[in-house]
Amino acid sequence: MQAIKNISRSRAQESSAAIEKLYITMRHLFNRGFYKPMGVSGDTLREALLSLRPEIYGSIAGEKVELNGLLYVIERLPTGIEECRFINLTSDEGYSKSHFKAIVPPKRKRNCYRIDEEQMNVEITRGRSDIYDILTHLTFIFIESHKIKDRVLIDDNGEIARDWLKLEQAIQLNKKLTLVEREKTISHVSNVLGRTFAEVIDIYDAFGTPESPDRFLHVIYWLGKLAIEEATGGPKRTITFSPILRERLGHHIHGEIWANNIKNVLKQNGLLERPIHIISANMHSVMNSIFATGVLRTRYKDKDDFFIYEELSKSGNGEVRKKVEEVALKSGMISIPDTSGTNIDVQIFDTAQIDFSKTAFPKALIKGDMPVIIVMDYAFGEQAYETIDELLKPYKEGKSRTFLNVESVSIMGKAGILEGNKGDIMIPSAHINEGTGDNYPFENELTAAMFEGQGIPVYSGPMVTVLGTSLQNKDLLKFFNESTWGVIGLEMEGAYYQKAIQSASKIRKSINPDVKVRYAYYASDNPLETGSTLASGGLGTTGVKPTYLITIKILEQIFNIT
Repeated sequence: MQAIKNISRSRAQESSAAIEKLYITMRHLFNRGFYKPMGVSGDTLREALLSLRPEIYGSIAGEKVELNGLLYVIERLPTGIEECRFINLTSDEGYSKSHFKAIVPPKRKRNCYRIDEEQMNVEITRGRSDIYDILTHLTFIFIESHKIKDRVLIDDNGEIARDWLKLEQAIQLNKKLTLVEREKTISHVSNVLGRTFAEVIDIYDAFGTPESPDRFLHVIYWLGKLAIEEATGGPKRTITFSPILRERLGHHIHGEIWANNIKNVLKQNGLLERPIHIISANMHSVMNSIFATGVLRTRYKDKDDFFIYEELSKSGNGEVRKKVEEVALKSGMISIPDTSGTNIDVQIFDTAQIDFSKTAFPKALIKGDMPVIIVMDYAFGEQAYETIDELLKPYKEGKSRTFLNVESVSIMGKAGILEGNKGDIMIPSAHINEGTGDNYPFENELTAAMFEGQGIPVYSGPMVTVLGTSLQNKDLLKFFNESTWGVIGLEMEGAYYQKAIQSASKIRKSINPDVKVRYAYYASDNPLETGSTLASGGLGTTGVKPTYLITIKILEQIFNIT
């Protein structure tokens, strides 16, 4: 038994070292300004990722092409990036004012621009975490592309496998394939990927779009094509970092613009000196929790509140959501779509304009000045520090400074869980920052007891703020969970939020030193369980009830409901 524990600990240490090597290497390459992922300069990144073998990338270290991991990555990178030899990471450098059309990945908010047939520019406005995320994903797909190459090139003379030639013929048809054509091509592609026909069929449609239903074949073909050309003496793919990006990174340029926009709106509406509660959440749960039941009660008679929330979450119910939003806008909600480049939209709720008797909180008992609620969309990794740090600074107007009366900061989000299942709730007692000596214990105003009796398991304990969800493996996570750390889950922003809050309240004294904090997460995945990682698919309606339970508990405390 002791030997097994020692092996497990050794693997966890190897994994931790691999993550550290990845981030040191990424910073070095960023400072250098460019590198070739499949050349000598990319060796360390590839070796570290293969040593780490993150759960989200499945069979990355095997000979078979990893399909679920590939889908996860492709959904977070711009359409067409598989065709590009040159990928240029830039700051916001004015491309939005050009003829170039922004390409936004379906599962990650970032503006990308196809410059020509060979080059894709990716705008980085959310800090280092965004760079780490992209470089990790690109390293993964380049590794997978060389697996394809290895199965296509039969010998050193450059002879090409027949299966590849058949795929190439299908791509060159440049049309939507018939069922027969598609299945013939899939039969050949499955051999190239080292996967069964059934495995490819199962994931095929998930890659497709209305414009490109056969995109799966397109992605495989271009990944393999560029890898084959590299191996046979052609130009190597290159990743570059623009000089402007390297100059601006870490200077809070976008976060400062974002925070100033919010403070200006508060000033214009006479809300700057009122009690303020900040909530990091999505752009629907707070609005719906307050107004939806009052607006839709007659429509959904004899249904409970959570049924209404589930209906609002369904893609075909845009008209119903619009009705709730219209009432909210007439009742003191101000919507601030992002123009700063942070990709973080904001809603401001002036509770003085809310008729609580028509909401889900008729027992609201607010003493003194009516509070203002600022709801900000989810930040990404280190971006959480940049945005909250700037938001908590005093409002400057000429030589005068106005300190914000921030009474609470609440963080609600998705996280990986290590002890339960998708949809379960986690209440952290501390955030441990992976890869550093920074630990942030805090007094959480939310407790596990508040969520008991709701039919959802609740876990309480420390959580680890990871450098990237795509870099976690079972060995490292088991160590965090089973050792004296007792970690219950992992997320990417908690330590950064708390770092900014503690800095503003305890050191800079720009907000109340006794500011209340609330943290709660619902489980999006369990990376310790095969088939339950982020790459296995979304939550569906499983996340609706925990999302609203957490939101309601936060609002009950703000509204003094006991």
